[in-house]
Amino acid sequence: MSATAIVGANWGDEGKGKLTDVLAAQSDLVVRYQGGSNAGHTIINEHGKFALHLLPSGVFYPHVTNVLGPGVAVNVPYLLREYGEICGRGIPAPRLVVSDRAQLVLPHHLLFDAAEEDRLGARKFGSTRAGIAPFYTDKYAKLGIQAADLYAPDRLRARITQSLEAKNVLLRHLYGREPLCVDAVIEEVLSWADGLAPFLADTTELMHDAVASGKEILLEGQLGALRDPDYGIYPYSTSSSPLAGNGSIGAGVPPHAITRIIAVTKAYSSCVGTGPFVTEIFDEDAHELRQRGGDAGEYGATTGRPRRMGWFDAVATRYGCRVQGATEVALTNLDVLGYLDEIPVCTAYEVDGNSTGRFPVPAKLDGARPILETHPGWKCDLREVRRYEDLPTTARDYVERLERLIDTPIRWISIGPRREEIIVRTP
Repeated sequence: MSATAIVGANWGDEGKGKLTDVLAAQSDLVVRYQGGSNAGHTIINEHGKFALHLLPSGVFYPHVTNVLGPGVAVNVPYLLREYGEICGRGIPAPRLVVSDRAQLVLPHHLLFDAAEEDRLGARKFGSTRAGIAPFYTDKYAKLGIQAADLYAPDRLRARITQSLEAKNVLLRHLYGREPLCVDAVIEEVLSWADGLAPFLADTTELMHDAVASGKEILLEGQLGALRDPDYGIYPYSTSSSPLAGNGSIGAGVPPHAITRIIAVTKAYSSCVGTGPFVTEIFDEDAHELRQRGGDAGEYGATTGRPRRMGWFDAVATRYGCRVQGATEVALTNLDVLGYLDEIPVCTAYEVDGNSTGRFPVPAKLDGARPILETHPGWKCDLREVRRYEDLPTTARDYVERLERLIDTPIRWISIGPRREEIIVRTP
């Protein structure tokens, strides 16, 4: 068989967790391939409501092997706590495998993340303070610690000592803080070893064996295309690539194995954090959409921050689908719009006085203005609908207009937060 990637078409917060949860039922392995505990997936099932941050979304199915690939930023205390919380809520202990090549989020990564945001003040990037940017800085500066290093004490000491040499200078002279003690950091990090050991494995071999034996593999992306450091709204991006193309590297599967890419987007727009957001709405319009969104409103699964709200942005979403290489789209939260008489959709941007359907580079994005068209609403509850043909005509017209605008087939339509509240639309 082949691998399916579920990825975000926008800024994150698109509702990927629900779709991953639905497709995990048919999968043998669910794999996280990038990012860390800095973003979450909300899942509602028969066990209750869960916000997963590091655990893959297949943890509710006993038959699924859940994998954290070598591209994931592993915060060990957070991971073990989240695993324990899942088990503590009556979920059978999930099958979890962590790559022995995955690198670890260290105590000073969290410290530097918070210190830099504090130093920047009003110029901050809206970090979740989960240590992600300092983690990836160290990874690509060759100062990171792999999970396997926990079991090689001499190597661990040498690497942490090397890493802290420059960091302690910055702590004292840039941030005005006390330097870190090498022995204290090593002691804390080594305390994670026993808890992590049962989960460690050579996931490269695991993934290649799974491909060779025809297993169903589901790759789970974090955040969305517009948070990519190369293709997104840089510098208001994350520090790893959330694109499906990175799934091969971060999960450890051959590129040719990824044959299906499902890009997830909402029927409107939402965004947590700072940065350009062309279709943003404010005041009462934003408040009402936020309160109606999802099962408990539009608030970040990790931070609890109220999400910024906007109308559907076809320019950004078409671009997001393109850079993801999407073969199909899942449209979420269509039911949320049922209170509106008219629904605005952004079909183009005005940039430098000209209309364009292209998503501009960040240097041009701040000055972009949305060009909107409106569509009649359906003014009814959609959550009991299970067949596309049974949706109101105006709702079907809305879906089909979005499909034309983003130039990618919409195959999934979520009409509520629960697992069963989904419509599969056949070609």
